[in-house]
Amino acid sequence: MKLEGYYSSGEFARMADVSVRTIRFYDKQNILKPSLVTDSGARFYTDSDLARLQQILLLKYLGFSLDDIREMTIADADYHFMLNSLQLQLKLVQDRIEQMRLVEKAIQDTAGAIESRHDIDWSQMLNLIHLTGMEKSMAVQYRNASNLSARIRLHSLYSQNRQGWFPWVYEQCRIHEGMKILEIGCGNGALWTQNIDRLPEYISICLSDISEGMIRDVRRSVGNDRRFSFRVFDCHQLPFDSRSFDLVIADHVLFYCRDIPAVCREAKRVLRPGGRFLCSNYGSGHMKEITQLVQEFDNHIVLSAERLYDRFGLENGAELLSPIFPRVSLIQFKDGLLVDRPEPLIEYILSCHGNQNQYLLDRYKDFRAFVERKTRKGFSITKEAGLFVCTRGEAE
Repeated sequence: MKLEGYYSSGEFARMADVSVRTIRFYDKQNILKPSLVTDSGARFYTDSDLARLQQILLLKYLGFSLDDIREMTIADADYHFMLNSLQLQLKLVQDRIEQMRLVEKAIQDTAGAIESRHDIDWSQMLNLIHLTGMEKSMAVQYRNASNLSARIRLHSLYSQNRQGWFPWVYEQCRIHEGMKILEIGCGNGALWTQNIDRLPEYISICLSDISEGMIRDVRRSVGNDRRFSFRVFDCHQLPFDSRSFDLVIADHVLFYCRDIPAVCREAKRVLRPGGRFLCSNYGSGHMKEITQLVQEFDNHIVLSAERLYDRFGLENGAELLSPIFPRVSLIQFKDGLLVDRPEPLIEYILSCHGNQNQYLLDRYKDFRAFVERKTRKGFSITKEAGLFVCTRGEAE
């Protein structure tokens, strides 16, 4: 009997131009499960499954392992998820194009060295080997970029403060012509891409991150804007001369750092006298309703193994900064979220650094229905975020 909106394994395979054997293999590997299995064992798929298969086939084409693909895809074909997924897949393709250009050059250089000197340049060969082993770092970068964009998107869609976080942070920077600025941990560069039209013409901004993938993304987002330069380094040791910058920014970065006072001392060192260090963070009540939500569904879920605000938060930030900077002030961002759709909230939850995927992915449909009920009349979420402004003394 034909089920409306469902396709048999054979029909589904023909639509996707793959073999039934491939479909069965993805089922066994727990990568693509059928939407319906009848009492007789017949398997049926939907258009949503076809959208998920599109992600799987592209990631496989790009060289990712089945384990990577299992972690990198979400069983939801809602346009919200799919648009974000396609945008991230585009970044992956762009990364692979850059990688293959580097591999091409490395092969040409190695072949040229053999032809001209009749021997092998082992340093070039090692470079080639390292370049062809980039898939794992690309998989990590895909997940990092996906997680970051999910967190930013929830705020941009549902923040009650219509100004938005990044325009507000930009205002606190008090940027003017001729400034020299460093951002450590720039992520996807949203602070700048959302305020690009407000930037003075003559200004120098160095965007840095420990992740090469993030720097690739932000370089593509900013384009060939001569005001920006890009560096990859660990912020515990800044590769700049003392008194080099008028402004250093660390937007939701310090609580990830191994040695927070060391990073702050480095920020002070590279600041000119009178220069400012802006560092943002959360309070202990930030997004608490999301934790309560997932634990109501399953009390085994922990969205973060570490409470970041205990390391550096609104409550203890001044205490950590005051021994290093003579002037420290806190400016709080007044805001909250009111979420009326399940998808962005689920995407945010799946992006957290906890054990949620262990408990949610196998019960995804149940969890989605649970979140849909919670958001139907609007789901309120507390936001506690702010910015410490630290000033280096004129005489220091």
